[in-house]
Amino acid sequence: MRTSARWIQEWDPEDEGFWERTGKKIANRNLVFSIISEHVGFSIWSLWSVMVLFMGKDYHVDPAGKFFLVALPTLVGAFVRIPYTVAVARFGGRNWTVVSAALLLLPALAAAYVMHPGTSYSTFMLVAALTGLGGGNFASSMTNINAFYPSRRKGWALGLNAGGGNIGVPVIQLAALGVITWAGASHPRLVLGIYIPLIVIAATCAALFMDNLAPMKNDTNSLSAIVWEKHTWLLSVLYIGTFGSFIGFSFAFGLVLQNQFGRTPLQAAQLTFVGPLLGSLIRPVGGWLADRWGGARITLWNFLAMAGAAGVVTYASSIKSLPIFLTGFIGLFVFAGLGNGSTYKMIPGIFEAKAQDRIAGGDSAEAATAWSRKMSGAAVGVIGAVGALGGLFINLAFRQSFLTAKTGTAAFASFLAAYALCFALTWAVYLRRPSAVEKTAPAPTLAQT
Repeated sequence: MRTSARWIQEWDPEDEGFWERTGKKIANRNLVFSIISEHVGFSIWSLWSVMVLFMGKDYHVDPAGKFFLVALPTLVGAFVRIPYTVAVARFGGRNWTVVSAALLLLPALAAAYVMHPGTSYSTFMLVAALTGLGGGNFASSMTNINAFYPSRRKGWALGLNAGGGNIGVPVIQLAALGVITWAGASHPRLVLGIYIPLIVIAATCAALFMDNLAPMKNDTNSLSAIVWEKHTWLLSVLYIGTFGSFIGFSFAFGLVLQNQFGRTPLQAAQLTFVGPLLGSLIRPVGGWLADRWGGARITLWNFLAMAGAAGVVTYASSIKSLPIFLTGFIGLFVFAGLGNGSTYKMIPGIFEAKAQDRIAGGDSAEAATAWSRKMSGAAVGVIGAVGALGGLFINLAFRQSFLTAKTGTAAFASFLAAYALCFALTWAVYLRRPSAVEKTAPAPTLAQT
């Protein structure tokens, strides 16, 4: 089954005998070390959400400039997710995990070099953009793990992989809190001193313990096909609402607390990690609920809850109530994390249903299964890339709101409207009536995927 250089030549997780004999053990091992690498990637991606907390008056960067520094990594991270997705099929999941983890040394070392007063704003922009490389790790990791697991276990596995990665955001925020608490807000390089060794460990572990799947070498052409699938773009909109919210709020939360509620860097750092932590921990639960009750159904009601939480935050912002604001904002993080899991579960479910159409049209079950795996893997990358742009939109909305009104209230109101739109889209496309995808696939239907 395996040849040299950790390449697995045959892989059929849908075969229950194969899965129980050898597949489950191999898949779970790859999942563990994928989570480690993705976790560090998310931490580096969100590096500037904590670096800006160290940038006092002597850095001469105003609040709008800080919001832009936080937004740049989300933009770059969204764009690199496409080539990172292709790289898994081109070079192998294990091989690309090693390379993508090692590449994180570039933004980490660059930040350690430039993080001091007197550095030009354009230099900060360039280094902040480099941290977008960490955003690409998510797409390659999810595409890789998607291929290891059978359809009946994808929701939980993808949720666990993504949740373990997402938790890199609050962890680096906790690291920054520790540095600010014990060394003060003038020692940002200590944060990098923690993470540079972790990057080396993640790359080494991937090299030693992960595998490449040879069947994925045939997946390199699926990206051009997936862009013509309407569900790719419909689900991208939903993922903008869930993951875009999670990553955008994670990057901006500390700045909002400082600029709207007058929190010091230490006071902001004491609060910023709570929401991302809860949102990360609950993501696997969203995948599990989707496995049990249907991704579309969980996603629908989750957007309603997000709209409600956004309403609470908008009200709290208008009356300047920090306790109500924190309650609503933490609710947004929790529901964004839950929706991340349920929305991602919809991806393989939709293409499994479409594979049934291909079987009815004369394709063999093996060919249809391979097509579903390739298409869902490519869709994971594209949808993840577009969804990450939501983080850019959120930070630009905050930047404009604080520039014009010195408050985030207008931005929060716009988020509420966006969640209402996502609720309507989920209901209209996936729950109101059976779609063409479902007509020849009585089980599972899209409402059950």
